[in-house]
Amino acid sequence: MKRIIYFISCCLFLMLWSSCRKDFEFTQSNGTLTFSRDTVYLDTVFTNIGSSTYNLKVYNNSNEDLVIPSLKLGRGESSSYRLNVDGMSGKVFQDVEILAKDSMYVFIETTIDFNDFTNPDATYLYTDEIEFTSGTNSQKVELVTLVKDAVFIYPSKSDDGIVETLTVEVDGEQISSEIQGRYLTEDELQFTNAKPYVIYGYAAVPNNKTLTIDAGARIHFHSDSGLFVGENASLQVNGSYSNDQETLDNEVIFEGDRLEPSFSDIPGQWGTIWLYEGSRNNSINYATIKNATVAILSEGNPNDNKLTLTNTQIYNSSNFGVLGRNTSITAQNLVINNSGQSSFAATLGGRYNITHATLANYWSNSFRQFPALLINNYVLDEENTAYLADLSEANFNNCIIYGNDNPEFVLDEIEDEQVAFNFKFTNCLVRFQNASSTDYSGPNYDFNDTTHYENMLFNEDPDFNNPSENLLTIGEDSKAIDQGNSIFANQVPLDVLNTNRTVAPDLGAYQHTIFEED
Repeated sequence: MKRIIYFISCCLFLMLWSSCRKDFEFTQSNGTLTFSRDTVYLDTVFTNIGSSTYNLKVYNNSNEDLVIPSLKLGRGESSSYRLNVDGMSGKVFQDVEILAKDSMYVFIETTIDFNDFTNPDATYLYTDEIEFTSGTNSQKVELVTLVKDAVFIYPSKSDDGIVETLTVEVDGEQISSEIQGRYLTEDELQFTNAKPYVIYGYAAVPNNKTLTIDAGARIHFHSDSGLFVGENASLQVNGSYSNDQETLDNEVIFEGDRLEPSFSDIPGQWGTIWLYEGSRNNSINYATIKNATVAILSEGNPNDNKLTLTNTQIYNSSNFGVLGRNTSITAQNLVINNSGQSSFAATLGGRYNITHATLANYWSNSFRQFPALLINNYVLDEENTAYLADLSEANFNNCIIYGNDNPEFVLDEIEDEQVAFNFKFTNCLVRFQNASSTDYSGPNYDFNDTTHYENMLFNEDPDFNNPSENLLTIGEDSKAIDQGNSIFANQVPLDVLNTNRTVAPDLGAYQHTIFEED
């Protein structure tokens, strides 16, 4: 028993002694800290939109436990940057400890109000620094952010938090929707290139009005946002090609509102450009539409001039690049790639005339159910009842239809003698290998039938530059070279990069080029 008491007493003594020890005697830092970087560049932000969180790692490489008497932003409490140090948020910190041979993270964010600047240009470089000071010793890490002014379009919000929603007219009757957004005012119906536009919710073109978007305009959408074009309204996107630049700097760009490079190719950041049934004479020329859910949704008006797409590129749509529902689309020099389902879906019939297009799909983020090109003449309701409509015409001329799946086009027809299903592929390079499958059989897949297929190339290498990076120019080894029909080439004499194609037309939206070696 005495031994047990003695053992317990010793343990208690050791515990009390150890609790009184000064294990961590901190020495003031003396300017010997090192950092993961000497400047933290926070990527471009729009005014009043918060940045991503960036980090700075601080190292104590010495054999002593150090205390940093002052860790603060150079502008102090007035700085537009925010810090988080050891789980504490703020802008000025005192006596920050860091153990020997250890490190810690400093997290940095910013939200900057462009109106705080005096006479700024459309962009402003905002800077500050993190100061690590101890007596006469001081170390600094610079902070740099480019801030862009913008035109913000967003729905109103009531005092009780209810966000304004659109009222949509259907067959002359106004129906309230659950779509957050508002109709553009008269003085908002022209988007210029003076400032970027940032849209929250859906910006709607009022009935019988036209939204005109000038060359060089930049339109950014917040999550679940987009454009809505209603009854007898029109969208006119007037991008242009700049002859003195290799890049399309006068094109119009539609993308998300996250400007960090890590978001540059992330699908599904915003909703869609929704050409609602009843909208007419929509035109998109020299535009890039990227990172949407459905880049363009065109509904109805199969017998009208619903939508004309020229010199337009569509990338990284989480569902569809172009989704047509019983509609009318004419496209020339159209490029689509990386779509979670189909790059081009012509559904519930309609009218489609597509010339010199590159319809590719090298989606690799997940399994996709549909090919690069899907054509059907029906839609299913919730009870799987099919509703059919005429496919009046679906003509694909001098196109490349390719991707990383097989086959890359499907003609999904529900046969009905009273419903038309008219289509023709002329001078197209397509991926379609069907040696062991009976899923794609019947008269629609009779490739010897010249009423549907003429001068076709199957499963030949288009020699794309780098489709995973949306580089779909074709190289000098492409089987698409000189395979175009001159009649269609004369209708579209210049490719999407303004190269003449009338002498020896290649298939797709691009004339071939010689790739530069890495």
